[in-house]
Amino acid sequence: MGRKVIIDCDMGIDDAIAICMALYDPRLEVLAITATEGCVNADQANHNLQAIISELDPDKYPRLGMASSCENAPPVNTSYLFGEDGLGNTGFEVSQRQHAQTSEKLIGDIIRSNPDEVCILCLGPLTNVAKAFKRNPTLINRVDQIIMTGGSTSGKGNITAAAEFNFYFDPQSAREVINSRATKTLLPLDITETVSFGLGLLDELPEVNSRMGHFLRQILPFAFRAYRQQLGRESICLNDAIGALALLEPQLFEFEMMAGDVETQGELTRGTLVVDRRSQPELRPNINVATKLRSEDAYQYLVDQLVTASRKA
Repeated sequence: MGRKVIIDCDMGIDDAIAICMALYDPRLEVLAITATEGCVNADQANHNLQAIISELDPDKYPRLGMASSCENAPPVNTSYLFGEDGLGNTGFEVSQRQHAQTSEKLIGDIIRSNPDEVCILCLGPLTNVAKAFKRNPTLINRVDQIIMTGGSTSGKGNITAAAEFNFYFDPQSAREVINSRATKTLLPLDITETVSFGLGLLDELPEVNSRMGHFLRQILPFAFRAYRQQLGRESICLNDAIGALALLEPQLFEFEMMAGDVETQGELTRGTLVVDRRSQPELRPNINVATKLRSEDAYQYLVDQLVTASRKA
């Protein structure tokens, strides 16, 4: 039996790739995939979640959790990178699910049923985890580990000058999770952006006649066009897919315990990860942060993971 995992994400292109990597890996038992608002609104995130699972059509379907709106979310628009639907304007059609659970309730139910056994892989804003902890504070001590992508230890952001998108979108939830007693591992932007993928990635994907290969070839070309047209770059980053690698191949990373917190109010610094590096810090070390990654190896591991997973699909 594999390690029990909940994947919580905001259903953009790189989230979809992370799901492809994890869903068929025999080392993992994906108990649930939960949607959160972020790069798309809650309704679209829920649509994308059902579309991704329908397109991949795994033998064993995970339970699905539906996103709800995030309070005080900023007016951000990432469609220039992900498309209006978050999946490269692919327009996947899905059947509407009846009586679906909210993400935070599903997370709570699964953790209570599997105390100390469930890892939560958080690849979007931390809204759902924070809501689940508020709903039942005892869950904090029953989670095996939280692995999350977010923040920037260098102070350089990707949505503002100082903030990474996931923490900027819902800084209050990020702060609550960072400061919780749960065991936490953070993949900051400084690390996830060290791996870039050129157009050659399209030639290394699983065979086009496989479900996964067909799906990936529908969503990835938009990302390459968007990065070139909007950012002037010939390569793309897949931050959340690198986050999935931290779960699957942690030996590729080096980690360091740090004392961190998240700014929630600053006009220019909303969502900024603040790390106390003073010789006599006031904050206590509270989060294990990735500080190095073997980037070339990570690229190859990611490609190999997709190809291997497609053969099991």
